[in-house]
Amino acid sequence: MIDEHHIDALTKLLGDKGVVTRPEDMEAYGIGARYDRGRAAAVLRPATTAEVSAAVSYCVRNGIPLIPQSGNTGLVSGSTPDSSGDEVVLSLDRLTRQFALDLDNRSVRVDAGFRLSDLNRRLEEHDLFFPIDLGADPRIGGMVATNTGGSRFLKYGDVRRNTLGLKVVLADEAGTVLDLDSDLRKNNTGVDWKQIFIGTSGAFGIVTECVLNLERVPKQSATAFLVPASGAVLPLLKAMEERLGAYLSAFEGMSKNAVAAAFAHVPSLKNPFQGGNIPDYVILAEVSRTWDPREGEEPLDAVLENVLAEIWELEGAPLADALVGPPHEIWALRHALSEGVKHLGKLIAFDLSFRRGDIMPFCDHMKAEMPEKFPGVTVCDFGHIGDGGVHFNLVVAKDSPLLADPTFEQRLREWVFAVAVEQYHGSFSAEHAIGRRNQAYYDFYTPEKLKEMAAGLKMLTSPGKLGSVRFG
Repeated sequence: MIDEHHIDALTKLLGDKGVVTRPEDMEAYGIGARYDRGRAAAVLRPATTAEVSAAVSYCVRNGIPLIPQSGNTGLVSGSTPDSSGDEVVLSLDRLTRQFALDLDNRSVRVDAGFRLSDLNRRLEEHDLFFPIDLGADPRIGGMVATNTGGSRFLKYGDVRRNTLGLKVVLADEAGTVLDLDSDLRKNNTGVDWKQIFIGTSGAFGIVTECVLNLERVPKQSATAFLVPASGAVLPLLKAMEERLGAYLSAFEGMSKNAVAAAFAHVPSLKNPFQGGNIPDYVILAEVSRTWDPREGEEPLDAVLENVLAEIWELEGAPLADALVGPPHEIWALRHALSEGVKHLGKLIAFDLSFRRGDIMPFCDHMKAEMPEKFPGVTVCDFGHIGDGGVHFNLVVAKDSPLLADPTFEQRLREWVFAVAVEQYHGSFSAEHAIGRRNQAYYDFYTPEKLKEMAAGLKMLTSPGKLGSVRFG
């Protein structure tokens, strides 16, 4: 545990509200969103970039390891301390003072501790939003550090695409503050340094302020559940894109097992399928416009229905059935999937990405092989088919003898990653970034030269003990 004189010194820098040491008050900072649990020596809660700099400088000079933590909603153990009790958590939860909206530039400058919901609530009156749609409610700094994507990546892209500038504190003896907070969308005057800190889990520096691109809130939307013909998920996507273009804002895939888990966990969800029979695979499709309905303009519901009718008539039609319904009902099912699957049993989750044409072949291959290799494991996959991402969730009953085998989960993970990366040339982390849970696979699959370069960047930017991830 941390020496008392360090606590006194940090309290002088941050004030009484800025340092937490009572075990009961620190407990929430040591519990991750999915099974991970650690123990912090202390929790630092700076309220400004200057305070972050002062705290980081002190810790680096005294050899105190720091774990940056944003909203603690990550799923790969990237922002929780380990079990040693030696690491200090640096939380962004008090970094919520700055909110500077530039309507002309359609951008906002915010402190990194803002939650996504708080940010969008403030933007509502201006018909703007930060267009990263997530099931969780993270803080903005963590979204930048992990480069989150979300359900509307197909239309809006990820955090990287929507970040204009950053302010970052480096873990060096000075606690150097890098001012990279440009408001410009086009700036080719050298290295785009902000990109080093996006998607790298806080290893190279702590994001304290962000300049974000904003988008106009859709004023019209229409949604449908689509049942693809056998083997026709990708042809259906291509047919939709050909006919809808930029109107298409989501194309989310949901397996029968995942949908059934959501219905079981949330009884209030409406089951729209005939006779309550869930298809083997369902697509949530959304189309949207950012303007109010115009006189004489075809409503979006009609646009979607007409497009689906066209696709229905295609030779070898990729569409077997379609149910157009209210967006709030359609999305309610999609947003219930994660919790539903988690409540089935012990969840072993994978966040994978592939070329779009390889998602369904991979899932089909794994479902065929799973009963032989790991009997008793249920596949509950769903994901962002439009951008190549899939949440490949595996569930084991809580009373399964598999859980008594200490080698089981590692063997299962190694097999899934081997098939995904080596056979289908995919990524073992689509949008959850690297944390302790993925460290071994980063080490195994990353070429030595890239690890060497990453180690050099780490020493150049933040030579102190920062973060839970080793990139080099």
